[in-house]
Amino acid sequence: MITIQNYVKATSLEEAYELNQKRSCRILGGMMWMRLGTANVQTVVDLSGLGLDQIEETEEEFSIGCMVSLREMEIHQGLNKYFHGAIADCVKDIIGVQFRNQATIGGSVFGRFGFSDVLTCLLALDTSVELYKGGLVPLAEFIKMKRDNDILVRIRIRKDGRSICYLAERIAKTDFPVIAAAAAVKGNQVFVSIGARPMKAALFQTELAKYTEETIRGCAKAAAQSMTYGSNMRGSETYRRHLAEVCVRRALEKAAEQ
Repeated sequence: MITIQNYVKATSLEEAYELNQKRSCRILGGMMWMRLGTANVQTVVDLSGLGLDQIEETEEEFSIGCMVSLREMEIHQGLNKYFHGAIADCVKDIIGVQFRNQATIGGSVFGRFGFSDVLTCLLALDTSVELYKGGLVPLAEFIKMKRDNDILVRIRIRKDGRSICYLAERIAKTDFPVIAAAAAVKGNQVFVSIGARPMKAALFQTELAKYTEETIRGCAKAAAQSMTYGSNMRGSETYRRHLAEVCVRRALEKAAEQ
């Protein structure tokens, strides 16, 4: 059980940032995971009054505020049209609609969870996170950064013409994934993200002169073999490695067809 002493609804990002410098303070997202902890939190800071709950589309990118819910991303026509339904695919099996109505994209990305479907999908795209003090940071770099007291303000996804497919293997429909994979292609460039290993998602990049059955199989094997895996109650290291290769191959085949 988590115990909270004080609640503050921030009136500005600067106020939220200053409050968040204290070790006993936490930023409040959807609170879907935070509430499961056992910490004694002195102050939680709510960002819901700062207008960060919008998805904005321009000719160059999608800008997604940190307080946008996973459900809003799931049903957003612009996102899913441009990315061939991959955004909806990566969130549709996360618990249930009620959960996705509350869970936020900011909390999902900032948490850098190993089981994150969202992180796996976004990593295969040209995605950056906008930090209040740290500025714009590529997602691939942000994943490796140590957690600090900065505030994730927005997620930015560039419209660079990538075709993408997201796949995940689960024991049960609403369970955490045993393995998750996203494959994106842009010309001869290939971007493969594998998550739930059970470690957090990692990125593999390469180039293919042609997309044939043979080259796609070779690429899937290389991507799967390039990463480390672990065992837990959902699957063994060997099982995950095998699933990763299969999922990447299928995702790459679909992405290459789009």
